[in-house]
Amino acid sequence: MYFVGIDLGSSSVKLSVFDADKEQEICAVTTPDFEMPIEALKFGWAEQNPEKWWQYVQDGFLKLKSKSIDLKKVAAIGIAYQMHGLVITDENLKPVRPSIIWCDSRAVEEGQKIYQAIGAQKCQNQILGSPGNFTASKLKWVKEHEPEIFEKVKYMMLPGDYIAAKLSRKAQTSTSGLSEAALWDFTNQKLAKDILDHMNISDEVIPEVVPNFGIQAQIHPEVASELGLNLGVKITYRAGDQPNNALSLNVLNPGEIATTAGTSAVIYAVSDQDTYDANNRINTFLHVNNSAVNKRNGMMVCINGSGILYQWLRKLLSFDNLLDYDLLNKEAAKAEPGCKGLLFHPFGNGVERIFNNQSATSGISNLNFNIHDRSHMVRAACEGIIFAMNYGFDVMKSLGVNGKVVRAGKSNLFLNPIFRAIFANTTNTELELYNTSGAEGAARGAAYGYGYFTDLKESFKSLKCIEHVEPSKELVVKYFDIYQNWKEQININA
Repeated sequence: MYFVGIDLGSSSVKLSVFDADKEQEICAVTTPDFEMPIEALKFGWAEQNPEKWWQYVQDGFLKLKSKSIDLKKVAAIGIAYQMHGLVITDENLKPVRPSIIWCDSRAVEEGQKIYQAIGAQKCQNQILGSPGNFTASKLKWVKEHEPEIFEKVKYMMLPGDYIAAKLSRKAQTSTSGLSEAALWDFTNQKLAKDILDHMNISDEVIPEVVPNFGIQAQIHPEVASELGLNLGVKITYRAGDQPNNALSLNVLNPGEIATTAGTSAVIYAVSDQDTYDANNRINTFLHVNNSAVNKRNGMMVCINGSGILYQWLRKLLSFDNLLDYDLLNKEAAKAEPGCKGLLFHPFGNGVERIFNNQSATSGISNLNFNIHDRSHMVRAACEGIIFAMNYGFDVMKSLGVNGKVVRAGKSNLFLNPIFRAIFANTTNTELELYNTSGAEGAARGAAYGYGYFTDLKESFKSLKCIEHVEPSKELVVKYFDIYQNWKEQININA
């Protein structure tokens, strides 16, 4: 029996086919062949067309068929997706404007107005933070700045909800999705209607709410036929990309920590407490396995400019043909730790949550034309990304996160041995690497949601750690000094 995982990112859409009988992934594909564009019509804006996402999902199923995958064996689908994006549709589930995605900064002011109107303490007690720049604030921005478009809105959804709606032709969202949107009342375990009321928005825009796991919907017969699936295929799992990444790594219990470095860089720790940061630098969301009996939240630090910085460097250093990322990784290995004083601050992709939604100056400093070369530039970028992650990790530690083991998939920037070593020595943690992906995790989640596995532990019993990276005492001391110097030169644009 097969299960398909769809991982909708901001750079690509990945599909994984998981053979539950063999307990292994048998095929994985990525669309499109190059990174999806992000439209920035104004400084700080970031949009994508949801209909393009759906086209890429369809292309992914075509790729699976071209690899001789028997899609008639698929029983259910799981969906992971870029968090915090806003998709608004009419009653026919047609988007009324492009999606305002996770790294778009335009709604910060709207979120701050809501935060001040409700009151900091009440807001933090209810949603464990501020509406900030999350989905709810983006909806309010549309209401205030595009009233003619807002009048057409029937449903507000997150990106993965839209893909599920295209598959089933039913508008739905999840409890964890509402928490990602800053619309979940943690105290009363329900929709945070106070937030909607302060925005003067009816809760009728919220579609049916379903659990993360379980029979959520059935694929529409016409869609099943178009994709080559059997009638009766179910949607049995959905989650934001970072909770799903943690699921993919079997990070489900308090004290366990996951990390990833794709377009953005994230450290995500599981907690059984309703913990929040009074300065709103760290965010708390419902984890995928939260239940009334066992509270499970995910505390998260997010750095906007991670893989997108590496992608920018790749383009900058290329001419007619794009350099292979392996070449960049080899360049980074040529430079020594600290890059002879060269520092990179990776804050060039919108406001940063670790600075309470303020922007910070991005770029390089201490550049010496007679000393520094390409290798220093690439390694300094890797160091800067990890230093920014560690800045947020320090905040997490002050809130009670104290794990010494961090798990990551061997993908994206964690494919780079230098990046892995810098991470272990800067954070002073043991890094465990797994040969898995968000798409495979979504497929395993679908198998559990379908009922193929009796519990999540059984769903991940075949997952194996493939590499350990231990910190070095000497490099931990060295990187502590380099990090402190980097931290002192952060320039926040207050």
